[in-house]
Amino acid sequence: MVPALNFGYNEKMFYVYLIQSKKTNELYVGYTSDIEQRIFSHNRADNTATKHGVPWELIYVEGYRNERDARVREKKLKHHGNSKRFVRERITNSLL
Repeated sequence: MVPALNFGYNEKMFYVYLIQSKKTNELYVGYTSDIEQRIFSHNRADNTATKHGVPWELIYVEGYRNERDARVREKKLKHHGNSKRFVRERITNSLL
């Protein structure tokens, strides 16, 4: 179960997240407006890109008020090695 990310803010939020496979230790970056449902979906093996690594654990989340901001950040983390490397360095002790 993913802890609720309700901060009393009434607008829709968009989240960029990193999950890590407990099976392979692989990291996966994604974005969603419903983090709990998305992690549940990954762990049901609904996603072709992540079904091989079930179970997945949420290890990092960034929240955005604007969907475009979240998409741009997700793209940077997926396709720019330094961005992902900097996040990994910040969360070294959170990795499995």
